[in-house]
Amino acid sequence: MPDNPIFDSGERQINDAISIDTKRIYDSCVSKDCLEDLRVTFFNRSQRLIDDAVTIKCRDCEIVSVSIDVDEVPFNRGYYGVDITFYFRLTFDTYSAPCTSPDTAIGFAQFCKKCILYGSDGDVKVFTSSFTSEELDCPEAPQYTNPIAKVQAVDPIVLSTDIVDACECSIPICSSFPQSILNNISDSVPSAGSSRAVLVTLGLFSIVQMERDVQVLVPAYAYSLPDRECCCNTQNPCETFQSIDFPIEEFFPPDRGNDDSQCGCDDNNNNSKDE
Repeated sequence: MPDNPIFDSGERQINDAISIDTKRIYDSCVSKDCLEDLRVTFFNRSQRLIDDAVTIKCRDCEIVSVSIDVDEVPFNRGYYGVDITFYFRLTFDTYSAPCTSPDTAIGFAQFCKKCILYGSDGDVKVFTSSFTSEELDCPEAPQYTNPIAKVQAVDPIVLSTDIVDACECSIPICSSFPQSILNNISDSVPSAGSSRAVLVTLGLFSIVQMERDVQVLVPAYAYSLPDRECCCNTQNPCETFQSIDFPIEEFFPPDRGNDDSQCGCDDNNNNSKDE
């Protein structure tokens, strides 16, 4: 163990320096994409509901899967191209007549994007041991230290929904989806034909990171022990309930308070009046 001095950091003292194996973020970027006129793919039952509907409303949109592919950028050492495909699941309320209960139609859409990030160099093969008590020790396939792309995203915001005639829609329909998505839906029979098409515009926020396994030296304090005792009082549920604070904000949402800030156009108008 190396001879490391003890550094005084205030409340606690750093009494050692340890080496850990972790992932380092070499590069990252933030995306704010407006996905205009994505054509929604419906299967047999849902497409019939869309064709017969008088009114259609998009209730929800969620990201169900993301496909990520990383490739080296030619003649630009250390940089990698990240191809990302988002798959969205959209839920629609369809009304066959006014003042009736809606039926639910499920559709899917996809969006592809590409970005280039720095991921540094290095192509080392990593072999690890895995102990099994009842089986023989067999060699495992090596892992490589190539960078890994990580995508973080929130469910998109549905900005608009348009219904057009299928014959007049020039946007092709997507018929290829991952098998993991198709396995989780009850109606996976492709639609033989459709008279109407649905186009949606989504707002998507995402963060793309390029990570690589590294070894770093970090300061270490003493071993961490919890300083709070576990609450195991489950004998009387009413006493446990009484200890919970009343959720005032659920009944009375907070307002803006005394925020008197105004938009720039109002400030300009006020300045023009003063002049």
